[in-house]
Amino acid sequence: MQAQFLTENFAVSPQISVADLEQAKELGVSTIVCNRPDGETPDQTPAQDIAQAAEAAGMDFHFIPMMGAAFTQKDVDRLREAMNKASGKVLAYCRSGNRSSILWQASQ
Repeated sequence: MQAQFLTENFAVSPQISVADLEQAKELGVSTIVCNRPDGETPDQTPAQDIAQAAEAAGMDFHFIPMMGAAFTQKDVDRLREAMNKASGKVLAYCRSGNRSSILWQASQ
């Protein structure tokens, strides 16, 4: 996993796998946010698989998919809510981490 922390408590990453959740938890991540719509590429781990594994590991999961750099105010509000409710650090991911960075920036 290639997490890049934008703040002490918020990181972005390219697509993660179920196996990456262990490393995320070791970094203090309590909340995972997926900003990538399912089915963009055939090799992508479906959000539901990440969600189930995250929940089994005691982590919260939020699915806020973005098409390219397009987002809505509702998306921004949902990210803010996820960050405010997080008991630890938040890790948001998409294909490259760019969309997650854009949504985070809009939430600031």
